[in-house]
Amino acid sequence: MRFHTRKWVKPEDLNPNGTLFGGRLLAWIDEEAALYTVIQLENPKVVTKYMSEIDFKSSAKKGDIVEIGIEVTTFGRSSITLKCEVRNKMTLETIITVDNIVMVNLDADGNSLPHGKTKVEFVKDRLDAE
Repeated sequence: MRFHTRKWVKPEDLNPNGTLFGGRLLAWIDEEAALYTVIQLENPKVVTKYMSEIDFKSSAKKGDIVEIGIEVTTFGRSSITLKCEVRNKMTLETIITVDNIVMVNLDADGNSLPHGKTKVEFVKDRLDAE
């Protein structure tokens, strides 16, 4: 799994227990999944359709750095399914895993749009192809 983004846990990210608020972490995951999908499908119009059960395994506290990893599991006709792991860079522990995040490619009117993709592409490969 490739870890694309790092976040620094700041005071505004904490819950009353002084640890990373789960809702904040889920927002970071949703944003990372959307950004990853936009880049893969080359379309800025994508939405989150489904997020499977989440499993919190550990936590993070103020000052910790967390890394968000995303990996493609399948390409659908108009969707892409991802899995995600977030880990604490300071303790090296997994914070959360999400086995399935389904993102849907949309047209200008907000309808699902076939994307024609079948494999992960990296920007460097697209540049080499031109």
